[in-house]
Amino acid sequence: MLNRNLNRRKFIQTTAIAGAASVAAPSILLAKNPNEKLNIAIIGAGGRGAANTSQMVSENIVALCDVNEANLNAAAEKFPKARKFTDFRRLYDEMQDFDAVVVSTCEHTHAFATLPALQLGKHVYCEKPLTYNIAETRRIREAAANAKVATQMGTQIHAGDNYRRVVELVQSGAIGPVTEVHVWVSRAWGWQSEEAAKEHNDIVSVQNRPENAEPIPEFLKWNLWLGPAPERPFNNVYFPGPKWYRWWDFGNGTMSDLGSHWIDLPFWALKLDAPLTIEAEGPPPNPEIAPASMSVTYEYGQRGDLPPVRLSWYQGVDKPKIWKDGDIPQWGNGVLFIGEKGMLLADYSNHQLLPEDKFADFTPPEPWIPKSLGHHAEWIHACKTGDPTTCHFEYAGMLTEANHLGNVAYRTGKKIEWDSKEMRVTNAPEAERFVRREYREGWTL
Repeated sequence: MLNRNLNRRKFIQTTAIAGAASVAAPSILLAKNPNEKLNIAIIGAGGRGAANTSQMVSENIVALCDVNEANLNAAAEKFPKARKFTDFRRLYDEMQDFDAVVVSTCEHTHAFATLPALQLGKHVYCEKPLTYNIAETRRIREAAANAKVATQMGTQIHAGDNYRRVVELVQSGAIGPVTEVHVWVSRAWGWQSEEAAKEHNDIVSVQNRPENAEPIPEFLKWNLWLGPAPERPFNNVYFPGPKWYRWWDFGNGTMSDLGSHWIDLPFWALKLDAPLTIEAEGPPPNPEIAPASMSVTYEYGQRGDLPPVRLSWYQGVDKPKIWKDGDIPQWGNGVLFIGEKGMLLADYSNHQLLPEDKFADFTPPEPWIPKSLGHHAEWIHACKTGDPTTCHFEYAGMLTEANHLGNVAYRTGKKIEWDSKEMRVTNAPEAERFVRREYREGWTL
């Protein structure tokens, strides 16, 4: 177990690493001997949970929790000494002799699995998006700030060298002040015609909530899987993942999912925080399922010396006009920064200055953002030393809130004005039901 050390340490890397994110890294008051192993509880052991757990094998896995007993038992074969749970509430009630928690549940239960850990002073790694909605994100941000523990959201691409080089180019002024950004992803999963769903390999072709109940798999605790979401009969259109992420009661579609990875880059490079206005375009909102294709435009105000910027998001078949006109390379997914001196096109692993002839003799700045230890390793290191992480819950929370606002604008059906301090859409009170939600009986946050 960790020992509380109320004397804040001064770390050599703090300034450099904190400078890599748009929101300063919080101070971490808990530290462990770097030579000791962490005792980690795993909540969500299959899918992304299995992948995340594989990055924790250098530490002690002392607890495993999953509503899917097939996943739970498979994980237990690898970690036979770990205690097993199907309900993470019981894990917290019965066991507190661990240092850190890895949360990889479905989106609608992220906050419920994360908040108790923060309140107990445990370090937390949570998959993206951080929470299901804005109100939950704000709650987690505040709890993390009070807990002063090591936190990290699962935006693994953030640890790559390519994103670091792009941030350095933008922030060093290679393309001049940036006032426009376009971000697009080609995944087309969600509300669309059956023909379009087949064309885009969407594994869920149903368009409305099914009325029929199907037999619940013997290994699945369906009631626990539903958690705080509205009750409904089991149907295989929700389970297994990633089917659930299209349904509004459990997730927020591509906007919050892939937005966590792709909007992360301009959020970091341009030091974004809370948008002022948000406007979305797409098919009429379906009350049950997030859209496959849509676009969102965010307006951000001036941030210090940085000018106001317009960020536009496109998913599915939607693409920027400059892309459709063939004026830039037609990458399937990308981020395009438009500055006074040129453009910068990037994806997860590549980047390109445009127009190419103008930058033929360009010399990039010397790298100044430190190389990551690895996204998961960075968090483990922070748990033991107090060094900051780059996707801590303050930064990740602001990014998550902004992404959720895209869906709030889409579902509200109008351009919305956002008061971040008051956590309120000032010009559309009807948007409130998308900012927060009521929970099923027996669940509170």
